[in-house]
Amino acid sequence: MAQINKPNTYFNTVLYTGTGTTQSITGVNFQPNFTWIKRRGSAEGHSLFDVVRGVQNRLVSNDNGPEATNSTFLTSFDSDGFSLGGSDTVNGVDNYASWNWLASNTTASNTQGSITSTVSANTTSGFSIVSWSGTGVNATIGHGLGTPPAMIIVKERNGSSSWITWHQKLSSYKHFLLLDTTGTQTDSFNNFQNVAPTNNVFSIGTEVGTNRSTGTYIAYCFAEKKGFSKFGSYIGNGSTDGTFIYTGFKPSFVMTKCTSTSSAYTNWGMFDSKRPGYNQIDKVLGADLTDSENGSTIGTQYMDFLSNGFKCRNNGSPHNISGASYIYMAFAENPLVGTNNIPATAR
Repeated sequence: MAQINKPNTYFNTVLYTGTGTTQSITGVNFQPNFTWIKRRGSAEGHSLFDVVRGVQNRLVSNDNGPEATNSTFLTSFDSDGFSLGGSDTVNGVDNYASWNWLASNTTASNTQGSITSTVSANTTSGFSIVSWSGTGVNATIGHGLGTPPAMIIVKERNGSSSWITWHQKLSSYKHFLLLDTTGTQTDSFNNFQNVAPTNNVFSIGTEVGTNRSTGTYIAYCFAEKKGFSKFGSYIGNGSTDGTFIYTGFKPSFVMTKCTSTSSAYTNWGMFDSKRPGYNQIDKVLGADLTDSENGSTIGTQYMDFLSNGFKCRNNGSPHNISGASYIYMAFAENPLVGTNNIPATAR
């Protein structure tokens, strides 16, 4: 498998200050196809935009509501970033974080599944955006990656279904998490049929969250790529000298979720190397929360980004409860150069 040597040409975190009036954000290093924005200084819902659904259509990761369209949200994907309207959601007088992924800058019809999908896929970085219309019966969806996804996040666009999230380190193919809640993994044959994704398709069942007969859906699909992305698991140890997780690269972004314990403090924790830009990283946002950065629900959390992985530095929740199981998604800042032995503790 070829290693990606310049990760920031496929994924990049960009911080910006809102103005309350139209502005363009640059410094992404590519034209993004999926941009996820969160206000940092005060409470506000997350904002997710992509090229397949259309640039002005917002989904909210902390809410199960349908897609909303507004011309004052994101207004365009640009060659080195994106442009914004004047909405406080994405461009109030405050600080914001944006996480940006490159797909293919185009969309194409994919007929590899039993339902025809619309796909924007980047096989080099292992990321695709996939949309389809539900049928209410078991089906398959073409994802365009050419290799099995390691994580799939699905949202019904025109209904109030939670974000159905599958990860390769959950207990089985029928298990899933909800991106908009603190809940543990649960199981249902009706979301993904308890069938493993293949090089070309993933399976969906009859559940409203993935395949309602009158539903329209979007999925963000991620495959693991050497030097760029890792989708793994770990066990917390409850110590400030926390669990070390080997990724094979220095992370630029990590999101963790506890799968075995549910409480007010087992949120989807989002960390990146731009906030604050040095270890210990003590700025966290919750994908399932409207909270400001380090808000009252998620609190202040600590993590080190190291040359070959990351290390938890909290003595507890949400990402290091002793004996608790976690999944994570991580993207690289720098790949680990040369041939290195993977530690026995790495998952």
